[in-house]
Amino acid sequence: MGCGAGSIAIPLAQAGHPVIAADFSPAMLGTLDAGIEYYGLEDLITPLELAWDDDWDLVGPVAKAVDVAFASRSVTTTNLKGALAKLDRTARRRCAVTMVANSSPRYDLHLMNAIGASVTCSNGFVYAFNILIQMGALPQVTYFESPRRDTFDSLEAGVADFSRMLEHGNEDKIDRLRDYIAQHMIENPHAGEPGSKGVPQGRYMLDHVRKVRWAFIAWEPVSAPSS
Repeated sequence: MGCGAGSIAIPLAQAGHPVIAADFSPAMLGTLDAGIEYYGLEDLITPLELAWDDDWDLVGPVAKAVDVAFASRSVTTTNLKGALAKLDRTARRRCAVTMVANSSPRYDLHLMNAIGASVTCSNGFVYAFNILIQMGALPQVTYFESPRRDTFDSLEAGVADFSRMLEHGNEDKIDRLRDYIAQHMIENPHAGEPGSKGVPQGRYMLDHVRKVRWAFIAWEPVSAPSS
Protein backbone atom coordinates (compact mmCIF):
# COMPACT_ATOMS: atom_id res chain seq x y z
CA MET A 1 0.00 0.00 0.00
CA GLY A 2 1.38 3.40 -0.89
CA CYS A 3 0.48 6.83 0.44
CA GLY A 4 0.84 9.90 -1.71
CA ALA A 5 0.73 13.51 -0.52
CA GLY A 6 -0.64 12.58 2.88
CA SER A 7 -3.34 10.11 1.91
CA ILE A 8 -4.06 6.43 2.26
CA ALA A 9 -6.04 3.76 0.45
CA ILE A 10 -8.47 0.88 0.87
CA PRO A 11 -7.16 -2.45 2.13
CA LEU A 12 -5.56 -5.03 -0.08
CA ALA A 13 -7.86 -7.75 1.20
CA GLN A 14 -10.94 -5.86 0.06
CA ALA A 15 -9.53 -4.67 -3.24
CA GLY A 16 -7.96 -7.93 -4.36
CA HIS A 17 -5.11 -5.97 -5.94
CA PRO A 18 -1.42 -6.14 -5.03
CA VAL A 19 -0.91 -2.34 -5.01
CA ILE A 20 -3.02 0.27 -3.27
CA ALA A 21 -2.31 3.90 -4.27
CA ALA A 22 -3.87 6.81 -2.41
CA ASP A 23 -3.93 10.59 -2.35
CA PHE A 24 -6.21 13.29 -1.03
CA SER A 25 -6.03 15.19 -4.35
CA PRO A 26 -8.59 14.30 -7.05
CA ALA A 27 -6.24 15.82 -9.65
CA MET A 28 -3.39 13.52 -8.63
CA LEU A 29 -5.69 10.52 -8.66
CA GLY A 30 -6.95 11.56 -12.09
CA THR A 31 -3.37 11.46 -13.39
CA LEU A 32 -2.93 8.06 -11.77
CA ASP A 33 -6.15 6.77 -13.34
CA ALA A 34 -4.95 7.87 -16.77
CA GLY A 35 -1.65 6.05 -16.26
CA ILE A 36 -3.39 2.91 -15.05
CA GLU A 37 -5.60 2.89 -18.14
CA TYR A 38 -2.72 3.67 -20.50
CA TYR A 39 -0.54 0.85 -19.22
CA GLY A 40 -3.39 -1.60 -18.62
CA LEU A 41 -2.81 -1.92 -14.87
CA GLU A 42 -6.43 -2.07 -13.77
CA ASP A 43 -5.89 -5.48 -12.18
CA LEU A 44 -2.77 -4.37 -10.31
CA ILE A 45 -3.52 -0.95 -8.79
CA THR A 46 -6.48 0.37 -6.83
CA PRO A 47 -6.60 4.17 -6.33
CA LEU A 48 -8.51 5.79 -3.47
CA GLU A 49 -9.11 9.37 -2.37
CA LEU A 50 -8.37 9.37 1.34
CA ALA A 51 -6.41 11.63 3.70
CA TRP A 52 -4.38 11.21 6.86
CA ASP A 53 -6.99 13.01 8.92
CA ASP A 54 -9.84 10.79 7.78
CA ASP A 55 -11.25 8.32 10.30
CA TRP A 56 -9.73 5.04 9.13
CA ASP A 57 -12.01 3.05 11.41
CA LEU A 58 -14.86 4.27 9.22
CA VAL A 59 -13.41 4.53 5.72
CA GLY A 60 -9.78 3.42 5.93
CA PRO A 61 -7.98 0.10 5.71
CA VAL A 62 -8.69 -2.60 8.24
CA ALA A 63 -5.89 -3.58 10.60
CA LYS A 64 -3.07 -5.62 9.01
CA ALA A 65 -4.66 -5.30 5.56
CA VAL A 66 -1.38 -5.11 3.62
CA ASP A 67 2.14 -6.49 3.80
CA VAL A 68 3.90 -3.14 3.40
CA ALA A 69 2.59 0.37 4.09
CA PHE A 70 4.66 3.35 3.06
CA ALA A 71 4.34 7.10 2.66
CA SER A 72 6.85 8.62 0.29
CA ARG A 73 7.44 12.35 0.91
CA SER A 74 3.85 12.75 1.94
CA VAL A 75 3.55 12.79 5.73
CA THR A 76 2.07 16.28 5.85
CA THR A 77 -0.24 16.39 8.83
CA THR A 78 -0.67 18.12 12.17
CA ASN A 79 -0.85 14.71 13.84
CA LEU A 80 2.42 12.96 12.96
CA LYS A 81 2.03 10.37 15.72
CA GLY A 82 -1.43 9.51 14.48
CA ALA A 83 -0.22 9.12 10.89
CA LEU A 84 2.65 6.82 11.89
CA ALA A 85 0.28 4.79 14.06
CA LYS A 86 -2.10 4.38 11.13
CA LEU A 87 0.69 3.02 8.92
CA ASP A 88 1.82 0.71 11.71
CA ARG A 89 -1.72 -0.53 12.28
CA THR A 90 -2.29 -1.25 8.61
CA ALA A 91 0.88 -3.23 7.76
CA ARG A 92 1.70 -6.84 8.55
CA ARG A 93 5.43 -6.87 7.77
CA ARG A 94 6.97 -3.47 7.12
CA CYS A 95 6.33 0.25 7.30
CA ALA A 96 8.35 3.11 5.84
CA VAL A 97 8.24 6.85 5.38
CA THR A 98 10.45 9.26 3.46
CA MET A 99 10.80 12.73 4.96
CA VAL A 100 12.91 15.75 4.08
CA ALA A 101 16.10 15.96 6.16
CA ASN A 102 17.22 19.53 5.54
CA SER A 103 15.42 22.46 3.92
CA SER A 104 12.17 22.14 2.04
CA PRO A 105 12.44 20.83 -1.55
CA ARG A 106 11.09 24.22 -2.57
CA TYR A 107 14.41 25.85 -1.72
CA ASP A 108 17.87 25.80 -3.24
CA LEU A 109 19.87 25.73 -0.02
CA HIS A 110 23.17 26.46 -1.78
CA LEU A 111 21.73 29.56 -3.45
CA MET A 112 19.94 30.77 -0.31
CA ASN A 113 23.13 30.55 1.73
CA ALA A 114 25.09 32.34 -1.00
CA ILE A 115 22.79 35.37 -0.97
CA GLY A 116 22.48 35.48 2.80
CA ALA A 117 18.83 34.42 2.94
CA SER A 118 17.49 32.59 5.98
CA VAL A 119 16.15 29.07 5.57
CA THR A 120 14.37 26.96 8.16
CA CYS A 121 15.38 23.32 8.02
CA SER A 122 12.87 20.60 8.82
CA ASN A 123 13.29 18.37 11.85
CA GLY A 124 10.18 16.35 11.19
CA PHE A 125 12.18 13.20 10.53
CA VAL A 126 13.74 13.50 14.02
CA TYR A 127 10.28 13.74 15.57
CA ALA A 128 9.14 10.74 13.55
CA PHE A 129 12.13 8.68 14.74
CA ASN A 130 11.48 9.60 18.38
CA ILE A 131 7.76 8.88 18.09
CA LEU A 132 8.50 5.43 16.68
CA ILE A 133 10.90 4.72 19.54
CA GLN A 134 8.18 5.71 21.99
CA MET A 135 5.80 3.37 20.18
CA GLY A 136 8.21 0.50 20.79
CA ALA A 137 9.58 0.25 17.25
CA LEU A 138 13.23 -0.01 16.24
CA PRO A 139 13.35 2.35 13.25
CA GLN A 140 16.19 2.19 10.75
CA VAL A 141 17.23 5.41 9.01
CA THR A 142 18.98 5.80 5.65
CA TYR A 143 19.83 9.17 4.13
CA PHE A 144 19.96 9.93 0.43
CA GLU A 145 20.00 12.98 -1.83
CA SER A 146 17.94 13.70 -4.91
CA PRO A 147 19.47 16.10 -7.47
CA ARG A 148 17.38 18.76 -9.16
CA ARG A 149 18.14 21.08 -12.05
CA ASP A 150 16.17 24.30 -12.44
CA THR A 151 16.34 25.65 -16.00
CA PHE A 152 15.19 28.94 -17.49
CA ASP A 153 15.38 30.85 -20.78
CA SER A 154 16.72 34.22 -19.61
CA LEU A 155 18.11 36.03 -16.59
CA GLU A 156 14.78 37.64 -15.79
CA ALA A 157 12.97 34.33 -16.20
CA GLY A 158 15.41 32.78 -13.75
CA VAL A 159 14.92 35.60 -11.26
CA ALA A 160 11.15 35.25 -11.56
CA ASP A 161 11.38 31.51 -10.98
CA PHE A 162 13.80 31.55 -8.04
CA SER A 163 12.13 34.54 -6.38
CA ARG A 164 9.46 32.12 -5.18
CA MET A 165 12.03 31.09 -2.54
CA LEU A 166 12.26 34.62 -1.14
CA GLU A 167 9.60 34.52 1.51
CA HIS A 168 9.38 34.76 5.29
CA GLY A 169 11.54 37.87 5.54
CA ASN A 170 13.81 37.24 2.55
CA GLU A 171 11.93 39.44 0.11
CA ASP A 172 14.61 42.13 0.30
CA LYS A 173 17.20 39.74 -1.19
CA ILE A 174 15.86 40.07 -4.75
CA ASP A 175 18.84 42.16 -5.98
CA ARG A 176 21.31 39.68 -4.48
CA LEU A 177 19.37 36.90 -6.14
CA ARG A 178 19.59 38.60 -9.54
CA ASP A 179 23.34 39.18 -9.12
CA TYR A 180 23.91 35.56 -8.11
CA ILE A 181 21.99 34.15 -11.06
CA ALA A 182 23.77 36.52 -13.47
CA GLN A 183 27.15 35.27 -12.20
CA HIS A 184 26.29 31.58 -12.05
CA MET A 185 23.98 30.91 -15.02
CA ILE A 186 25.48 28.69 -17.70
CA GLU A 187 24.30 27.19 -20.98
CA ASN A 188 22.15 24.09 -20.54
CA PRO A 189 23.46 21.35 -22.87
CA HIS A 190 20.07 19.62 -22.69
CA ALA A 191 17.94 22.66 -23.57
CA GLY A 192 14.73 21.68 -25.30
CA GLU A 193 14.82 18.10 -24.03
CA PRO A 194 12.05 16.90 -21.69
CA GLY A 195 12.77 17.68 -18.06
CA SER A 196 11.83 15.67 -14.97
CA LYS A 197 8.17 16.64 -15.38
CA GLY A 198 8.14 16.26 -19.14
CA VAL A 199 8.35 20.02 -19.78
CA PRO A 200 11.09 21.14 -22.24
CA GLN A 201 14.18 22.36 -20.41
CA GLY A 202 15.23 26.00 -20.63
CA ARG A 203 18.31 27.44 -22.28
CA TYR A 204 20.17 28.15 -19.03
CA MET A 205 20.80 26.54 -15.64
CA LEU A 206 22.90 27.34 -12.57
CA ASP A 207 26.45 26.00 -12.28
CA HIS A 208 25.60 23.82 -9.29
CA VAL A 209 23.16 20.96 -8.80
CA ARG A 210 20.40 21.60 -6.28
CA LYS A 211 20.28 18.70 -3.84
CA VAL A 212 17.52 17.73 -1.45
CA ARG A 213 18.42 15.42 1.42
CA TRP A 214 15.87 12.83 2.54
CA ALA A 215 15.57 10.43 5.45
CA PHE A 216 14.14 6.99 4.71
CA ILE A 217 12.76 5.55 7.95
CA ALA A 218 11.64 1.92 8.05
CA TRP A 219 10.39 -0.29 10.85
CA GLU A 220 8.56 -3.51 11.62
CA PRO A 221 5.02 -2.93 12.83
CA VAL A 222 4.57 -3.04 16.58
CA SER A 223 0.78 -3.05 16.74
CA ALA A 224 -0.83 -6.42 17.29
CA PRO A 225 -3.09 -8.01 14.67
CA SER A 226 -6.80 -7.54 15.29
CA SER A 227 -8.62 -10.56 16.65
